[in-house]
Amino acid sequence: MEPPKISLTDNRVVCAGDWTAQTVPRVAKELAKLRLGAESYQVDFSDLGALDSAGAWSLRRALRKWQEQGANCETIGLVDEHERLLDLVEEHAISHTEIPAPQYPGFLENIGRDAHEAISSYLVFLTFIGRLTLSSLRIAFTPAKLRWSSVISHIQSAGFDALPIIGLLTFLLGLVIAYQGGSVLEDYGAGIYTADLVGLSMVRELSPLITAIIVAGRTGSAYTAEIATMKVTEEIDALRTMGISPVEELALPKFFALVISLPLLTVFGDIMGMLGGMVMVHSMFDVSFKLFVDRITYTVTTESFLIGVGKAPVFAMMIAAVGCYQGFQVKASAEQVGRQTTISVVQSIFLVIVVDAIFSIIFSKLGI
Repeated sequence: MEPPKISLTDNRVVCAGDWTAQTVPRVAKELAKLRLGAESYQVDFSDLGALDSAGAWSLRRALRKWQEQGANCETIGLVDEHERLLDLVEEHAISHTEIPAPQYPGFLENIGRDAHEAISSYLVFLTFIGRLTLSSLRIAFTPAKLRWSSVISHIQSAGFDALPIIGLLTFLLGLVIAYQGGSVLEDYGAGIYTADLVGLSMVRELSPLITAIIVAGRTGSAYTAEIATMKVTEEIDALRTMGISPVEELALPKFFALVISLPLLTVFGDIMGMLGGMVMVHSMFDVSFKLFVDRITYTVTTESFLIGVGKAPVFAMMIAAVGCYQGFQVKASAEQVGRQTTISVVQSIFLVIVVDAIFSIIFSKLGI
């Protein structure tokens, strides 16, 4: 490959050698230094060798620069194929003055775009909820089609494996409530009523709420990451190719497993929370375990217990639906796996707290 050359002799500019993407950088400085006056010049391409689009672009840019300097350039010695390539570059080239300035959206346009994206995402989520509901109803009439082995496996990972962290946190939460509430009640000589405080607060509100939040961060994120990884590796596309519904194959077992596991975890959290309160009340007020249990059985009614446990399946449905939905939203990018996992945890916890507040308002209005 002959290196490109350019020389100026009198009123004649000679371009020789191979002008390709590999060789053009060698002559770029010479092109930049070459300045022609306001005269007529002949640009001789007789000794031009190989020419590609990069070389044609460099030559075309040099010719235009010389013309802007006032030179009248006449090209000679061009073979047909080189002339066609230069004409093609000239036809499709855009000068710097023709590049339009970037259009930045205004404030109202940004609001409109954000609102449109939010509404679109809500509609897609509702579509996913509809598919999940129809699949659940179909499975309710034909339970044999559900992959029960997968459901049991998810019950173990989402339920049994979560017992240590749920038990520890609810136990500590019971300790904190007993200490904070008991310190105030003791000033009024009503330390024994700390058992009532711990029992009602744990059973009705705190145990279902804290258990759902832990499960959202632990299990909901795992659901999103698992499905998102399968989306990136195109396993979900393979399921569709085989005629298998990804919702029924991947989402439904997780959905039913969490609906079964979360109420049981809530009951376990109730027990551990009251056990923590029992230990704290015994150490602070010297209240016997038997007396504490008597107060709990008197204060915590079946209605209060069912209210707390009844929230758990609703929380489980939301956590499973959001976790699976966010996993399916990944667009074949490893970066989006972490992003959608984070979104899944945030949305799940947000929805759990909002729905729990709605439950509290409804129960207050109903006097329950």
